[in-house]
Parts: sequence; C-alpha cells; structure tokens
Amino acid sequence: MATRKKVLLKVIILGDSGVGKTSLMNQFVNRKFTNQYKATIAGQERFQSLGVAFYRGADCCVLCYDVTAPNSFKALESWRDEFLIQSGPRDPENFPFVVIGNKIDLENRVIQTRKAQSWCQDKNSIPYFETSAKEGVNVEKSFETVARNALAREKEQDSYTDFPTPIRIPHQEEKPSNSGGCPC
Repeated sequence: MATRKKVLLKVIILGDSGVGKTSLMNQFVNRKFTNQYKATIAGQERFQSLGVAFYRGADCCVLCYDVTAPNSFKALESWRDEFLIQSGPRDPENFPFVVIGNKIDLENRVIQTRKAQSWCQDKNSIPYFETSAKEGVNVEKSFETVARNALAREKEQDSYTDFPTPIRIPHQEEKPSNSGGCPC
C-alpha cells in the first residue's frame, strides 16, 4: 500500500467579526457548533498590524461573510485587498481564494446568491459556497475545495526555486594574485 505524503497547508480565514469564521472551522474540524461567541484574532481589527507575519506563506485564503449582514459582504473587497497587500503572493491574480456566505440557516437573508456569485466571477472566478456552520451545510464541501486549491498552489510553488544563482567563492589556493596596491 502506497503511503501519502503529509502536507501542511496554511489557510487564512478572513471576514468581519461575527460572520462565523471560528464556527465554520470548528464544524469542519470537530463537527461541533456552539452558540457561545468569543472574538478571535481574525475578527479583531486591532490585530491588523500582525498582517504581514500572519498572512505570509498562506496557501489559500477563505473570505467569509454573513448572508444576513450586508456590510460583511461589502467588506470582502477590502479583506481580499488587505490579504494580497500583506501576503505579497508571487501571482496575485491567480492566488487561490474561496468565498463562503455563512448563516444560510437564518431567515433574514439579505445578500442573494446571484450577487455573491457575480462578485466571485468578477474576481477571477473565485469558488463560492453558501454554508451553515450551525447545521453543517456545505462546510465539508467548501473546505475540500480550500484544500484542493491550496494543494494545487503548493505543487505549483514547489516547481519554483526561490534561490538566486549561487556566487562562487574562490578556495584558499585560488586566491587572486597581488597586483600592486596592497602588500597583504
């Protein structure tokens, strides 16, 4: 039986405070949901100075919004731009993003599917999912796409070399001859 190589992927989940980033992650990892809300680092604007260190080296970025909160949808643009500025990917136009519209279990929906799909289409056809972290709807499917796109990027990055052409340093016996100037 062939063994699979384990790959560590760095996935950043961004979006306004309260859109359900942590709940989505907990639903995917632990298959659990809690109604208790506790602000985490990704939803706190005061942590934005950590951006470069936090975002650098990401393999994929998930942009989340709440389908019942229009401002969280409007903020996707600035979250995407901020990520691209801070992370500085080699090929920003083709960096793998996934957009998640969360809280579809709630009845007071404001952002329609068509509007979000159109936004994603305009941004180089970003994959789009509507989820309910509470009920587990589409959570696994969306994170499978995150993993697939991150793995594709990882393989692509492996084909690049980040090392410049080496500089050859002469060995002791290859010292250049003294041609005047310094009597060293």
